[in-house]
Amino acid sequence: MTTVSVSLGTSVSSQSRFMQLAMAALLGIFVVGFVGFSHLDAVHNAAHDYRHSMAFPCH
Repeated sequence: MTTVSVSLGTSVSSQSRFMQLAMAALLGIFVVGFVGFSHLDAVHNAAHDYRHSMAFPCH
């Protein structure tokens, strides 16, 4: 039996980690802001149906 080791390059700089976290936060804020306060019925209803499917109380 042969064992193969693979290096995934786990050395990520702190600046890169910060940018990843910042972009994830901005994406989250955009999604919550756009979907949560959208006046488009299709977007609002899709988010509303998703919340119900995940058993999240929304009203």
